[in-house]
Amino acid sequence: MLGLLLGSIAIVLLLATLIARIRLRWWWIRSCEFPRLQIASLAIACFIAALFVPASPGWQMFTLVVCLAVIVIQACYILPWTRLWPKQVRSVNVRNQDRDITLLVANVLTPNRQSAGLIEQIQAHQPDIILTLESDHWWQDQLDPALDAQWPYSVKIPLDNLYGMHLYSRLPLENTSVEWLIQDDIPSIHTHVRLPGGESIRLFAVHPRPPAPGESEKSLWRDAELLWVGKKIQQKPEPTLVAGDLNDVAWSRTTRRFCRVGGMLDPRRGRGMFSTFHAHYPILRWPLDHIFVSEHFTLGNMHRLKGFGSDHFPILATLCYRPDRKDEHEIPEASAEEENEASQTIRQGQREEQQT
Repeated sequence: MLGLLLGSIAIVLLLATLIARIRLRWWWIRSCEFPRLQIASLAIACFIAALFVPASPGWQMFTLVVCLAVIVIQACYILPWTRLWPKQVRSVNVRNQDRDITLLVANVLTPNRQSAGLIEQIQAHQPDIILTLESDHWWQDQLDPALDAQWPYSVKIPLDNLYGMHLYSRLPLENTSVEWLIQDDIPSIHTHVRLPGGESIRLFAVHPRPPAPGESEKSLWRDAELLWVGKKIQQKPEPTLVAGDLNDVAWSRTTRRFCRVGGMLDPRRGRGMFSTFHAHYPILRWPLDHIFVSEHFTLGNMHRLKGFGSDHFPILATLCYRPDRKDEHEIPEASAEEENEASQTIRQGQREEQQT
């Protein structure tokens, strides 16, 4: 009986693992890409149980083989986001205030009213740029008095649809625009930031719609928006940062393709997952809030900050503009097939938005 139970658990874990590999965009398929660490952990526990729990030799061997297959497949996805993997973005020890930029990203959760916890952390860490997501008029009323004096450059998009966005900066913003890339109720911020040394870098702030019940039955619109940004970076290469809640995990097919299309690097690779969601359920956490950099940047440090009532933790990173070190990075590149598929995804996403 115990052998049958463990074998059944192993089959479920294998099915979840294989479903995530299906190249379809239905939300229930794409959701299997998120809990890879949890699935791998359950497979390890099931593997150990099968070694010690009395069971028929047939069921025991079946469970061990299936669990091992699950562990290997999941490890191929999640190991790059552990310290067992080489760092994708080089570290820097010597800091240069004229070229360093500290960025804080926080999904505030619109109905959350614990703004003091976030403001306290902002004041303590003194980032150069603050990006809030899901921030509405109430959040703007709390943030403006606390931030406007020290962070005088801003872009404010208060919305009540969970896709509001606010950008506060102590560094000058130039050529700033608010773009509605795929859907007319989902904004993104495109701007250039003037560093203290006089150099300019580009920043994209994004928060695409997730594939989930009540949001979108498919991941098409999210995928199209991310790939649109990747294409934009590719078409006009320059020092670039991309930040926001991507509603996608770092190891997903879409996020990895976005990095290859745009030639973007993930500072977490080789350092850890820095899982920011869900703040209230430790066993259900994965990295949803992201900061990507072009090869012109190294990393000073990166931290997940304390919770403040939101379902997301804030994330803080000090990024060091070092164009003379760009050759130290191995830039991901998309194949011709991936380039074509990315263009098709963008066109399909735009067509379906027009139809709705």
